[in-house]
Amino acid sequence: MSTSGSTTTLEEAVHAALAGVEDPEIHKPITELGMVKGVAVSPEGLAHVGVYLTVAGCPMRDTITKRVTAAVTAVAGITGVEVELDVMSDEQRTELRKGLRGDSADPVIPFAQPGSLTRVYCVASGKGGVGKSSVTVNLAAAMAARGLSVGVVDADIYGHSVPRMLGTTDVPTKVENMIMPPQAHGVKVISIGMFTPGNEAVVWRGPMLHRALQQFLADVYWGDLDVLLLDLPPGTGDIAISTAQLLPSAELLVVTTPQQAAAEVAERAGSIALQTRQRIAGVIENMSWMELPDGSRMEVFGNGGGQTVADSLTTSLGAPVALLGQVPLETRLRECGDAGTPIVLADPGAPAAKALLGIATKLTTRARGLAGMSLNISPVKK
Repeated sequence: MSTSGSTTTLEEAVHAALAGVEDPEIHKPITELGMVKGVAVSPEGLAHVGVYLTVAGCPMRDTITKRVTAAVTAVAGITGVEVELDVMSDEQRTELRKGLRGDSADPVIPFAQPGSLTRVYCVASGKGGVGKSSVTVNLAAAMAARGLSVGVVDADIYGHSVPRMLGTTDVPTKVENMIMPPQAHGVKVISIGMFTPGNEAVVWRGPMLHRALQQFLADVYWGDLDVLLLDLPPGTGDIAISTAQLLPSAELLVVTTPQQAAAEVAERAGSIALQTRQRIAGVIENMSWMELPDGSRMEVFGNGGGQTVADSLTTSLGAPVALLGQVPLETRLRECGDAGTPIVLADPGAPAAKALLGIATKLTTRARGLAGMSLNISPVKK
């Protein structure tokens, strides 16, 4: 009797330990997700734990096994752990989806709901080659390093590069109609590049682009995000219009270089806010100068472009648009992007990293309120 009572107590202790094990994709306890199939402890203290995987090819199976093993091993009285993996049935996956997303048949975009507290930034530029994707991934990594829950949508369907810059080759996992996004450096990320073989080109027209963006926002299980960043394609085309329709309260971050020609094009990208009634969070000037060994600065692309864009948008929008920061041009920024570790993490003391960290701080410490929300109203002329 005492042995049976002792075993029961150990099984309860193991269950309690498993409540502290989070699924690496969903970030909720596996006990809460219905992933614990069963627990049995032998009189000798050997724990046998059955765990349901959401799908047969779950890429996180090894991580789950290690987490379960470590948690159960730490229980006093356990002498060994055996983890047996099984796969959820269709009915179990349906219950999991309902528990996470509700019983709605049609997925909704959580960030477009009135009660959403996620701050959404659309990183835009007038032309390509200004470093918009580099800015996006570094801001995301910097925000995640501050302890925020951050997601990135690589909405540049034709020129997707975010997965490489974040150093991930993982593919999303599909559970029912939900897509679990991979993570890198604490950032959840989704990109069309995760669904295309090799380096295959994406040849789509407007309606398909709109549907892809809608799926990225509605079908992906993002969880409770503090910040969502969208890396938009350059210009004011289909994706920019779709983003305004799907995320009316999103704020624009306009990226430009100091070059006046680039600044003029960036103004057009920012002025789309006049038609979409979106708020502009600010302007970021990239490649502002190159710091030389003697301490002087070489202004490779001229100067003043970022401030010109901020001033012009302030005038046209009738509301202040700030120049959030100037990011120097340096080799380390490119090297870190190619290596898959953003410079704000790999070399936080570098001039470019300091500038990007400063911008991230400004964007994450602003007070919430109606100033950051789209009221979707137009002034009435008397």
